Amino acid sequence: MTRLLLLEGNTAPKRARAHELGVRTSSEIYIEAIAAHYPDISLDVLNGADEGEAIPGGRTWSDYAGFVVTGSALHAYDAEFAVTNQIELLKQAAEAGLPIFGSCWGLQIAAVAAGGEVAFNPKGREVGFARKILLNDAGRAHPMFKGKAAVFDAPCIHYDEVIRLPDSATLLASNAHSEIQAAVIPLANSEVWAVQYHPEFDLGQLVQLYTLYAEDMVTQGFFADMAELVAYREKLEALAADPANAGLAWQLGVDEDVLEDRTRRAEILAWIEAKVLDR
Repeated sequence: MTRLLLLEGNTAPKRARAHELGVRTSSEIYIEAIAAHYPDISLDVLNGADEGEAIPGGRTWSDYAGFVVTGSALHAYDAEFAVTNQIELLKQAAEAGLPIFGSCWGLQIAAVAAGGEVAFNPKGREVGFARKILLNDAGRAHPMFKGKAAVFDAPCIHYDEVIRLPDSATLLASNAHSEIQAAVIPLANSEVWAVQYHPEFDLGQLVQLYTLYAEDMVTQGFFADMAELVAYREKLEALAADPANAGLAWQLGVDEDVLEDRTRRAEILAWIEAKVLDR
């Protein structure tokens, strides 16, 4: 049986708060995204932000064909246990030679683990959709992007960004908000395929984010008031229920790179096919 270990990036209180609001945790989103295409892959979750947590079921690194670092509301530059423990777990997975994929938080802690740097983005939060992500020459040639166009949009939410890649890393994609939107980062006996955006997200998750962070998004000027946010969120919710609604897609400025599941998740699927199933 092929088995993957997912690193849940959020703390227990953050996960509990998400569940109170009906929002899926980072690992739950990934489980749905991977299981939709590979139902025979077994998925375990390690709550790496929590003290006393261990690989589940008494398993070891050698029981897994790959390691996935999910999202988190933490900051990779903080020195608290919830952060440093996850960086250490990532290093352990790399020492064990596991193929590694990461989104958002995964890119950031991989960069830190390999000697790079993460900081708050002075442009503020990139949220909802990361627009016009552009593959460079290395990105267009890399197998992670075999299912993507040279320019695409993707679901996202982040305040922080990688401001300096490790010397050994290869930049693959950028956009106007964040120069480092995708990279390959060698680490110990492995390498991390990582993106700043969230290919695992669906439109339903964006609806949930606009619920979880509603007050912040009004305060930060993304919406004039709560009524405007709710109206936008309702359009997203309607499009999630009916992805073929061309009018709503046009109003929200999205197309198949977001609406088509296999295209949106192409980076994850490419990693599984190239690094996990051939392992």
